[in-house]
Amino acid sequence: MQVMKWSALALAVTAGTTQLAFASAQDESKGFVEDSKLSVLNKNYAFYRDLRNNTSEDQSYRNEWAHGIMATYSSGYTQGTVGFGVDAHAMLGIKLNSGKGTSGTGLFPTGSDGRSQDDYSYAGGAVKARISNTELKYGNLIPTAPVFATGTARLFPGSAEGFQILSKEIEGLSIDAGHFTSMRDGSASTNRDGVIALAYAGKSNANAVGGEVAIDAKNADYLGGTYTINDQLSVSLYGVELEDIYRQYYSNVNYTLPLADDQSLGFDFNIYRTTDEGKSKAGDISNTAFSLAASYTIGAHKLTLAHQRVNGDEPFDYILMDGGNSGDSIFLANSVQYSDFNAPNERSWQARYDLNMATLGVPGLSFMARYITGSHADGTNADVNGAYKGAFGSDGKEWERDLEVKYVVQEGPAKDLSFRVRHATWRSNNDMGGFYSAGSSAVDEVRVITEYPLDIL
Repeated sequence: MQVMKWSALALAVTAGTTQLAFASAQDESKGFVEDSKLSVLNKNYAFYRDLRNNTSEDQSYRNEWAHGIMATYSSGYTQGTVGFGVDAHAMLGIKLNSGKGTSGTGLFPTGSDGRSQDDYSYAGGAVKARISNTELKYGNLIPTAPVFATGTARLFPGSAEGFQILSKEIEGLSIDAGHFTSMRDGSASTNRDGVIALAYAGKSNANAVGGEVAIDAKNADYLGGTYTINDQLSVSLYGVELEDIYRQYYSNVNYTLPLADDQSLGFDFNIYRTTDEGKSKAGDISNTAFSLAASYTIGAHKLTLAHQRVNGDEPFDYILMDGGNSGDSIFLANSVQYSDFNAPNERSWQARYDLNMATLGVPGLSFMARYITGSHADGTNADVNGAYKGAFGSDGKEWERDLEVKYVVQEGPAKDLSFRVRHATWRSNNDMGGFYSAGSSAVDEVRVITEYPLDIL
């Protein structure tokens, strides 16, 4: 599998060499200061989660409200064959509402007494160099690769410490490679030296797997890229190694077929292959997870059907940031607001409807509804010495219903101000093991998010 995937990537690179490269971005540099950008994001986040029949802990619900301010600066590059620059970001989180019995939403770091901090701040940065259309960065970065992406689901994005190379030397081909040694959760931690752990086998889920198991990688290395064949078709290939835990390979094919001026069909196929590596800290791992989504768009309406499956006796696992919130290194169709539908041997289906009100005379207003059902989850054959032992029963079932309304101001002084309300309902049977929900098989969740971005430079 490894040879096949890297060979396919090599073919994509070879195919791209027959095309002309872009004009050099470095040749067009205006200077360190002249190309600088500074932006500020105000983000207000209210989070409520009701663990309706929680059996593993006293807390039955979580309810917190926070306001965050994030400033991001990106310098231009100095002129010359090799350009140099810096990136920096600073974040301030302020608690508006929380209590000892309602903490744990991931919006704030939590102390040993179980209370969320009243406020917290964090700053990070990176140095960078550019030759032609290739950038090398070192420092505190926010990678977005499908095998190594920091989380964006809370107040601030997470970050990782290390190196990253981004290259667009060949028209249509984007290369992304990285070497990282630590991670930091965007909101639940200010520790920039946090471990690179797993979402489902990591120590944050120790109670679910029967004991305190410190599973983390000393470093993570990934390489991959996306090749845009034409306006309708693109393919991606990636690979990552979490030292002494696993090797994981990812591929995507995305195709859009225009039918008319306001109609189209879309197809999105994602597949991951994961095997244990080195000391196999999480135990034996051998699974393949894939999803296929097909969509039909007509005017303001979009209908999507998706199928997802995990073939293996372990859940499809991915990176977790220090602090306990999941990362974003899962690009499967049925990874949604609450559940990932990624249990061992699980099969899931999704039906989704999107409405874009712009074509109906209300630009900026959108609506989404989806329903996902999963079954056949069976983790009873997991490695008896591994981290997933006993985490799932033999016939796990779950379902989730999500609703979302969003409005973005289109013009005027408040242009780009957005309001979003997200609601999720999740239910499962006992064979899901409470692995996702700290012992609860019924969860209701509401998130209200307001964002106001401002471009200063």
